Amino acid sequence: MGDFGVIADVSTIIVETLNQALDGLGMLEKPIAKLDDLLDTPTTPPPTLTVFLYEIAEDPTSRNRPPVRSLPPDPPTTRKPPMALLLRYLITPWGGDQVTQHRMLGRALQALYDDAILDGGQLTGSLAGSNDSLHVTLTSLTLDQKSWVWYAIQKPYRLSLNYEVRVVNLDVESAQRVRPVQNRIIDGVARR
Repeated sequence: MGDFGVIADVSTIIVETLNQALDGLGMLEKPIAKLDDLLDTPTTPPPTLTVFLYEIAEDPTSRNRPPVRSLPPDPPTTRKPPMALLLRYLITPWGGDQVTQHRMLGRALQALYDDAILDGGQLTGSLAGSNDSLHVTLTSLTLDQKSWVWYAIQKPYRLSLNYEVRVVNLDVESAQRVRPVQNRIIDGVARR
């Protein structure tokens, strides 16, 4: 389960996965993947694959989960279920020629398709050692939707990939103590 740093942890995992994939391109100048907010055009060389988190939303398929109860021997508590997040990323190649950029995109597609579910030893940070798994999916956006993303960051449109990562569980901090039932009333008679 993830603490408040889970969003940063997921972004780091995506960048590390892409950097491992770009190692295998065998190019003279090794491309890199990095987290970037795209405020400025990334500096090259080396050729760069930027990973930009452009939207965080609550995953609608995970709403209305029941409260989480503690297991013995811990004192009985209950807490809200973790908030299930959906993270949307824009992955864009920069630098080099068009062939280099297309190779970087192809390798990113291949790596995130081969490892569409990131779990176990691939998870780091607050997700390390957890039973969580991150499902990485290429999102098909229309050209208008893609253009709006680029318009929002005030950059001219570039060929890029859109990915969704779900379910990212953000734990709640507070838990409520639950008192065990000590007696009950059935048909007006108290029983123990």
